[in-house]
Amino acid sequence: MIEIKNISKSFNDNHVLQDISGTFERGITNLIIGASGTGKSVLLKCIVGLVIPEAGEVLYDGRGFLKADKDEKAQMRREIGMLFQGGALFDSKNIEENVMFPLDLLTDMKKDEKLDRVNNVLSRVGLENINKKMPSEISGGQKKRVGIARAIVNDINYLFCDEPNSGLDPRTSLLIDELIQEITHELNVTTIMVTHDMNSVMGVGEYIMYLSKGKKVWEGNSDNILTSGQEDLEDFIFASKFMKKLRKTL
Repeated sequence: MIEIKNISKSFNDNHVLQDISGTFERGITNLIIGASGTGKSVLLKCIVGLVIPEAGEVLYDGRGFLKADKDEKAQMRREIGMLFQGGALFDSKNIEENVMFPLDLLTDMKKDEKLDRVNNVLSRVGLENINKKMPSEISGGQKKRVGIARAIVNDINYLFCDEPNSGLDPRTSLLIDELIQEITHELNVTTIMVTHDMNSVMGVGEYIMYLSKGKKVWEGNSDNILTSGQEDLEDFIFASKFMKKLRKTL
């Protein structure tokens, strides 16, 4: 579980995040949604320590992250897996080397142990026997799967996904969403996904935090988001022509 308490962040005179609090439970897919420029990615960066807020707390299963010392932060970071927006694979490394990278960086495992772990997670994401291929030789959807494998190759407790469906077609996006949700349930990790994709919201939104103009204005899940009664949220949801037609039927 991750708790955030009264997170605020400004860049010069731009108040990007204003007094945001919430709880992201373990074992479910937690989504942070909102239009572009609402602070979604900045909030995620505050949670993982890439951006330091002016005020607030971030608790990892009760452990204060922002005020932790160097060793405590290092331990918590070893429990984190990160899936970046573009996949962020190393072009000069093959798939096996890309997935093994966190093990090389953060563990003292022997080479054969690392290889076993790499093969296990690649198999879990449906990518057996591509170890020696280069990132340029696989599709966009496969790159995202490799990114997921790399994110979970350590024994993680927390999984962060920044726009995991960026650049993917709708069918592949759905498969990636389902894979992230399956892994979240199987590993019982705390997963936080930043997205603006309504297919993701409706498909895997077990907990949803909606941001608008740097503030949290609603929280709920995919079962009640369409009837939230929150005008700003409804404008966001029903922005597309298809969703506008759906709105008329509700």
